[in-house]
Amino acid sequence: MLPDLKRLIEQMGKDKGIDKEVIVDALKTAVLTAAKKKLGQNLDMEAHYNEESGEIEVFRFMTVVDKVLNADTQISLDEARTTLDEDAEFGDSLGMKIDANTFGRIAVQTAKQIIIQKVRDAERDKIYDEYKDRKGELAHGFVQRFEGGSIIVNLGRAEGVIPTTEQIHKETFKRGERIRTYICEVKRISKGPQIILSRTHPGFLKSLFEIEVPEISEGLIDIIAIAREPGNRSKISVKTKDKDIDPVGACVGMRGSRVQSVVQELKGEKIDIVPFSDDPVKYICSALSPAKVNRVLVDEDGRSMEVIVANDQLSLAIGKSGQNVRLAARLTDWKIDVKGELSEEEQREEAKKEEGYKVLLKISNMDEIMAELLYRCGITTLETLASADADALVASIGGVSEEDIKGFIAEAASIIHSDDEEAHE
Repeated sequence: MLPDLKRLIEQMGKDKGIDKEVIVDALKTAVLTAAKKKLGQNLDMEAHYNEESGEIEVFRFMTVVDKVLNADTQISLDEARTTLDEDAEFGDSLGMKIDANTFGRIAVQTAKQIIIQKVRDAERDKIYDEYKDRKGELAHGFVQRFEGGSIIVNLGRAEGVIPTTEQIHKETFKRGERIRTYICEVKRISKGPQIILSRTHPGFLKSLFEIEVPEISEGLIDIIAIAREPGNRSKISVKTKDKDIDPVGACVGMRGSRVQSVVQELKGEKIDIVPFSDDPVKYICSALSPAKVNRVLVDEDGRSMEVIVANDQLSLAIGKSGQNVRLAARLTDWKIDVKGELSEEEQREEAKKEEGYKVLLKISNMDEIMAELLYRCGITTLETLASADADALVASIGGVSEEDIKGFIAEAASIIHSDDEEAHE
């Protein structure tokens, strides 16, 4: 039986990948618990593992005293010298070995449960320690089962879970199918380590390119940003410090071989690869690919751009349900407003409207919003404003006082009068 215990410890350590000391500590704790359950909780006992005999030995310790006040932990000098050690002295702590066969069936069963729990806890700790530093890495496994919409993946010694929020809605998997995922989080919960996997995380796309494009893994090409709508379309921006390398071409590969490998892994997700640029305008023009941009109006304070494209490029630039411009905005971190070229008639109207604004803004306290409201009411010149009916304008615009409108009318008349006087001089 004793050699069997040594063999059991070695086999458990090998099968579970747990350190031998952890298993021995679990055995000592279990046997000690069984001993106290049988003999009493107040006894001073210790458990030791005898490497040579392959046995967990339990010792009960008694302190030699002149007067015994606690029979569980104390022994008189005469009794100690008679039963334990003839050379015993006051204050000595004497140990005596306890026969494990006296523990009883219930105590042994309790010990067995403790051993199982201790080994399970050690196994969980080992799995957590193994995966806690693997966040951001790819993980390979097999689909094991499905639970409430989540996919449970067998990773070998551990299980990972792909929640519904981390799944690409178009993808379906069968039990036993090989699956590649991205480790996005490792949690420690009461049931053990929980490894959260994802196929929608931008890092998953980045990791796939690192595998397919050696220049990325070698540090010659950097992926600057990723904007992704999993299962539909993604955009990634890349750059390199090596002038001899075309970062986009390297990621696409010969005849698109590299990017197609990634597309196949993502079950047909379209991927646009664009060159990064420190020039925001150039960067955004590339990000809106495949649409061609005619010109760009930049508002640096608001970090926004108005992008003008030919009318036949408008739907391409915006994309289905606004997807292309939405991804471009997320990729570049700029607000993007895409507009088509105006027709000649629309351009003339726009110029006329702008001219009307400039004229109306000559009036003090007149802002662009009020100028726009007046313009919509047909007030396009100072003359039309000066001759306008105040009550009619108040009724048409709403939310503006009669006093303000009358002030605008009076000032318009004053400006016209001043301009006439200057013209006659």
